[in-house]
Amino acid sequence: MSDNEEGQGPKSTFSTYVAEGDQLFQKGEYVKAIESFSTALSVQPDDKNCLVARSRCYLKLGDAESALKDAETSLKDNKDFFKGLYQKAEALYTMGDFEFALVYYHRGNKLRPELQEFRLGIQKAQEAIVNSVGSPSSVKLENKGDLSFFHKSNGVSCNTYVFACSKVRSKHKRESKKHGQKMGKNEKTAKELLGELYSDREYLEKLLQDEDLIKGKIRTGERVQDLIVGCISYLDTRTAFWQQQKPIYARQRDRKLMQQQWNRHLHKPPSDPTRYVLDSLEEIDTALSSGNTDSGLKKARELMKVVKEWSGEVLPNKREVLGNLHSCIGNALMDLGNMDKALHHHEKDLELAKKGNLMDSKSRALDNIGRVYARIGKFQQAIEVWEEKLPLVCGGLEKAWLFHEIGRCYLELKRYSEARDYGSRSLIAADDISDEKWQLNASVLMAQAELKLGNYKACVLHFEGALDRAKLLQDDSASEAIQKVNTDIPILLSHSLPHPSRLWPFL
Repeated sequence: MSDNEEGQGPKSTFSTYVAEGDQLFQKGEYVKAIESFSTALSVQPDDKNCLVARSRCYLKLGDAESALKDAETSLKDNKDFFKGLYQKAEALYTMGDFEFALVYYHRGNKLRPELQEFRLGIQKAQEAIVNSVGSPSSVKLENKGDLSFFHKSNGVSCNTYVFACSKVRSKHKRESKKHGQKMGKNEKTAKELLGELYSDREYLEKLLQDEDLIKGKIRTGERVQDLIVGCISYLDTRTAFWQQQKPIYARQRDRKLMQQQWNRHLHKPPSDPTRYVLDSLEEIDTALSSGNTDSGLKKARELMKVVKEWSGEVLPNKREVLGNLHSCIGNALMDLGNMDKALHHHEKDLELAKKGNLMDSKSRALDNIGRVYARIGKFQQAIEVWEEKLPLVCGGLEKAWLFHEIGRCYLELKRYSEARDYGSRSLIAADDISDEKWQLNASVLMAQAELKLGNYKACVLHFEGALDRAKLLQDDSASEAIQKVNTDIPILLSHSLPHPSRLWPFL
């Protein structure tokens, strides 16, 4: 590569590198994803979403410090950026700073209480803190041993002194014996926590006994002894961390309490139900997004069966998780064409959302129910459901989409004035966010409605506006369809007008 080529910098756009990084992250190629996000950040160094995305990659690779650094940088200009708060909490949790992680989970939950990630984070951080320090009720202070020296300091005879010293020596022997037993237990604990890595640790310790080997150096100049000691130290650190996250309980009372709690259920939950649910939901979403509908549907049904058997104590936000699963199953069934069962699951999602007063979940359920009704031709029911959703809509893109879909339903019902009105509202929402795709869709909807109402000049104006946007978007199929209609309008004035569906294939 020439010097000129090296000085050119990134050859593509910021959004392209971000999209590439997202795709590599989904494939599990985290090192390559970091490279893509880093290149994107060289174009826009302060993009907080890209910083969070790279932080996630670092966390997947176990580099919690770099993950924390990116998360903190994303919060530099906006301390209330909820994605940055969550990522900082995750990084701190991975580093074992459970108390600080809990602080940021709480801060994020206060800003965005509707997001389950913060609630689940609070739960797992609290559990990790309890696991690392133990339950207060499990600790019992005892008053044992010879405390005479604390009560009387004068008048101690020689015999008393000799007797006390002999007691101390015998006590040291007992403690040494106990210490040997304790080390045996610690080794057993380490073996269980490290699993296959325990044999690696033993091998490293044997290497330390080879005096000739440890005196040598590797190519970088680092001493072999320092390298081996560093590896052992790392494994010991991870052992301590894993013990805090998933401890092997030494306290008999804590173990019995946990067993009694979990034995109430048919299936014993995993040691970290929160993480298990989040990972499973991510797998389901990935499967559905990539077109593996059958696989995603199977996983969602299996997870629902497990979650239903857990109590609210094991999973505090059980209702929200079940609603999410009903939504996933309903969308999968809709893709497979099973509309009746899809509608049933989306209605269950709505029922759970109303019981828990979960506004985001309610909005999602109404959205999906409306889509099912529209797909099966029940346009009036779709309109009623979507109009119930309207007060819950926040973003401009969602408004543009929803107004457009309601307008299309009115067009199918031959209520052209309402179709035009909703098309106008969709266009206003699309203009507010400068979304050219939805500006195009809304313009075509309004043109179709005006055509049916006999307002031909307005119809032509809307079609011409749509044609300009289609060319701008380089949407050839849309351009051809609109040009065809514009050419046919003089003929259509003296003949029957077409059904509006002839203009929809490009939407």
